[in-house]
Amino acid sequence: MLENLSFDLIKSKFNSDKKFKLGTYIAGGIVGLLLVFLLYRQFMWVPANEKSNDGWWVAMNYISKDSTDQAIKTLEPFVRNYDGKTGGEIGQYLLATQYMKKGQFKKALDNLESIDLDDTYLSVFAIGLQGDCLSEMKKFDEAEHQYAAAAEMEDNEFTSPMYLFKAGLCADKLKKFDKATEYYTTIRDKYPTYASQKTIEKYIARSSNNIVK
Repeated sequence: MLENLSFDLIKSKFNSDKKFKLGTYIAGGIVGLLLVFLLYRQFMWVPANEKSNDGWWVAMNYISKDSTDQAIKTLEPFVRNYDGKTGGEIGQYLLATQYMKKGQFKKALDNLESIDLDDTYLSVFAIGLQGDCLSEMKKFDEAEHQYAAAAEMEDNEFTSPMYLFKAGLCADKLKKFDKATEYYTTIRDKYPTYASQKTIEKYIARSSNNIVK
């Protein structure tokens, strides 16, 4: 999506088009949902977690049908009842994504901050989604910090450059052009496939040209 837009148009959409922003923010969450499905298959046979897993699986049916309100209605009591259980923590992650779809970013952030997930990748997505919520709330400095943390948490070719790119966009908004250049340069040097998709050189050129000499 972003690779087909100019830098200025991306910034303009980032500021004015909530659907555009939310679409990019939820993208990581969608991938996380696929991981959740795999986790369900892994944990459903564990007796201690069986009941907790059943509850969020019901909510997944509503999520798959885009029935956000019903998913929230199902997940809220479930999360309260199974807090600390494997399924309860996954349910809380799902609940946060549904709050985000409703534009309730403070509620989503509160849930994401208190999640304790064993799965590394879901933990990365939870941190990244915190950055998305903070960005939507215009707390770009905090959002940048969360994106950078998500990028460093599990070094890989997908989440690391994705969150470095988002951190760079936040740094640009904050006029921290030297930091933005650093993020983009790291993407270019360490993640060439992602860099080519985003034509990262134009972001490096734009941010580096804005650095006060």
